[in-house]
Amino acid sequence: MGGEQSLALPPEKGPHRVGCADVMVGHTQQGLFFRLFYPCVPRDGAERPLWIPRYEYCSGLADFSGHSRRWCAPLLNIAVGSCRVPLSWKAPFKPCSSGYPLIIFSHGLGAFRTVYSSICMQMASWGFVVAALEHRDGSAAMTYFCTAEAVREQWIPHQQVPQGQKEFYFRNNQVHHRANECARALQLFRAVSSGKSIPNVLPQGFDLSVLKDSIDLAKAAVMGHSFGGVTAVLALVKESGFRCAVALDAWMFPLENMLYPEVPKPVLFINTEKFQTPESVAKMKRLSSRNSQTKIITILGSVHQSQTDFAFLTGKLIPRVFNARGTLDPYKCLDITSQAALAFLQRHLGVREEFARWDHLLEGIGDSVIPEAPSCLSNL
Repeated sequence: MGGEQSLALPPEKGPHRVGCADVMVGHTQQGLFFRLFYPCVPRDGAERPLWIPRYEYCSGLADFSGHSRRWCAPLLNIAVGSCRVPLSWKAPFKPCSSGYPLIIFSHGLGAFRTVYSSICMQMASWGFVVAALEHRDGSAAMTYFCTAEAVREQWIPHQQVPQGQKEFYFRNNQVHHRANECARALQLFRAVSSGKSIPNVLPQGFDLSVLKDSIDLAKAAVMGHSFGGVTAVLALVKESGFRCAVALDAWMFPLENMLYPEVPKPVLFINTEKFQTPESVAKMKRLSSRNSQTKIITILGSVHQSQTDFAFLTGKLIPRVFNARGTLDPYKCLDITSQAALAFLQRHLGVREEFARWDHLLEGIGDSVIPEAPSCLSNL
């Protein structure tokens, strides 16, 4: 597997230092599980969390990639099991009397709550609270919930499309499940803000009550990558509290055609160069033709995994296995992605005015970015 790898995530670019913690609500599969990224009070010698939180996730990645658990999971664990994220684990939350804006983040197919730490920590460093969900529809590489009886863990493995079932119907059911989880996550933060006690059932779990009076629920957005990108689009239909969506290289296939006219709010599509199809771009253009505030841009030299943490693994073999390297430097790709997202959120949430300095990216103007899609995908 090429020996032990390191995860070279860049430090926070914004003015806030970032903490993170896991939150699990409820004792059934219908509950919620997410990693929370938030502005924190820095602590010397703070623990840094593992990037792959449990060995079971290595097994899930092996399953998803089509390799045998028997050899692939142990090798993945040797290669990346000790990688840590440059964040403060369970650091004290930094209160904000004016309220931080909120982002609910949805992961891609075969991913989980920790593998978008790079983009989530950048957004949190600019003054957002980010809840990166771990979906329980069978699309995660692996996930679990804790039952009420002796806090026993019930694991939910990745689920392939059942033999004989059409993929669209299977994925369409999943995307609705995922979008409902995004809506429930926003409702959870409403309950916390109203003063309701919401227990975090994880042992020594982060206390959600510290968030009360520090989140501005009038400034809520939904964001996601790939399957999570189209989940974010659908979440705008499901939950009116989301004011806009940021879709990173959205996989548009699972969304039914009849729902496109019902998407009520603007979407920023940030695509990579090597993933999209003419059909997918055409679906995005259906939304941009209905709403002039919906934007489509493409980052040249990027591949689908460029918008995940896999792009920041050093060494050659693991990034090659997950096809994580484009020709564009991953740090440059992350800068473009986060800056475009911040400019869009400033426009639609009314957050920090300084983000407007990146408005040109929303028009596809700048180094390594173009408007809409490469010409080979746009000639429809």
